[in-house]
Amino acid sequence: MKEYNFDTVILGGGPAGFAAGIYASRGAVSTAMIDINVMGGQPSNYLELENYPGFSTIGGFELMEKFEEHADKFGVQKFQMQEIERIDLLSNPKIILTKEAEFRAKTVIIATGASPMKLGVPGEINFVGRGVSYCAVCDGAFYKNKVVAVVGGGNAAVEEAMYLTRFADRVYLIHRRDALRADKIVQDRAFKNEKIQFVWDSVVKEIKGDNLVNAIVIQNVKSNKISQIDVDGVFPYIGMMPNVDYINGQLDQDKGGFILTDETMKTSVDGVFAVGDVRHTPLRQVITAASDGAVGAVYAVKYLETLTEVAV
Repeated sequence: MKEYNFDTVILGGGPAGFAAGIYASRGAVSTAMIDINVMGGQPSNYLELENYPGFSTIGGFELMEKFEEHADKFGVQKFQMQEIERIDLLSNPKIILTKEAEFRAKTVIIATGASPMKLGVPGEINFVGRGVSYCAVCDGAFYKNKVVAVVGGGNAAVEEAMYLTRFADRVYLIHRRDALRADKIVQDRAFKNEKIQFVWDSVVKEIKGDNLVNAIVIQNVKSNKISQIDVDGVFPYIGMMPNVDYINGQLDQDKGGFILTDETMKTSVDGVFAVGDVRHTPLRQVITAASDGAVGAVYAVKYLETLTEVAV
C-alpha cells in the first residue's frame, strides 16, 4: 500500500474543496485533495448557475472545470475515485486510509458536502434507477413525453421541476405546505410554466410500480385524504444530509449531523477544519462553499505555522 505525507489533506473535490486547495497551496504547504468520485462535486450535475458572481449564466460542469484548472495551476495533488475505509482525526498526524493508500496529514479540511435526503417511503429505494432519481440534469432526458413528480418546495425542487419541463409533458410539484420556499424570482418562473401542476399541502406516502415506477400515493396533510397520481418518475428534493459516515463521533455535530465549526472553520478537534455544505451553515450555495474553503485553508495554514513555531 502506498503512503503519502502532506501538510494538508482536503476531503472532497467540490467548490469548497477546490477553493481550500487553491488557498492552502498558495500558502506554501503541501496539499492534496481526495474524493471518492471524480472531482467536481454536486455542481457538476447542475445544468446552469445564474447566481455565481462574474457569470450571468454558466454550466455547473464548466464552472467546476475552471475551479480545477485553477487548483492545477498551484500544484494541488488530486486523488480521485478513492474509497475511504477509515479516518483517524484524533491522531497526530491525522490518518486517512483508502483501499489504495494511506495518507498522513498535519491538518485535514473536510469538504465532503451533502447528499439529497430520502423520502423514506415504501418503494423509494427499490425504484432508484427505475423511476426514482435525485438528479434531474442526469436523468431528465429519459422522461421525454412522460409524466413526472418533483417533491419539495425550495430552490432546488422548483428549478429542477422547470428543467424537467424540457422533456416531460407534465411535472407535478408536490409540496407539504401551501406556499413555496424558493426565491421569488424562481417561483414566478414556475408559476408561469404551463407544464407544472402544483399539488399543495401534500406528502408522498408510497412509490408504486412493477418493473418501473408507475404511480405515487400522496396524502393531504390538512384533510388526510389519500389519493394516487400516475407518474413515470419521481424526483425528491426535500433537503440535504451531510456526507459524514466516516466521522464516527470524532467531531462535534448538530442534530442533523452537520459538523459544527467556529468562524475560522475550525472544528472541535485541533488541526481539523470543515467547509462547505458538510458544516452547520445558514446557506448552501457554490459561492458560500468556495468562501468557506478559502477561510478554512487560510486558518489551516496558520495552524501549521504554530506547529513549526513549537518545533523550533
